[in-house]
Amino acid sequence: MAKRLFVGSLSYDVTQGQLEELFAGVGKVESANLITDKYSGNSKGFGFVEMASDEEAKKAIEELNGKELSGRNIIVNEARPREERPSGGFDRGGGGFRDRGPKRRY
Repeated sequence: MAKRLFVGSLSYDVTQGQLEELFAGVGKVESANLITDKYSGNSKGFGFVEMASDEEAKKAIEELNGKELSGRNIIVNEARPREERPSGGFDRGGGGFRDRGPKRRY
């Protein structure tokens, strides 16, 4: 069963291909995803790699956590499950536009 890993503290110029290549040196990579800003397309400095097995994931953590990549020491650990977050919009209970009522001119 594939094991998902979090990879953090990445240099902003690291590519998805470089990330996949680094982890392929440790074991079989099912997928590698570099997280980017949806508006600018720039890297956010972290990503996720899915290894083919638990053993390969453990080996990747042991060998790659703290390893230098493009001038930065990367962080590699087991990814936590995704948390449910509220969807977009302004109504998040923080005094958004919907809480202000109609605009009045006197």
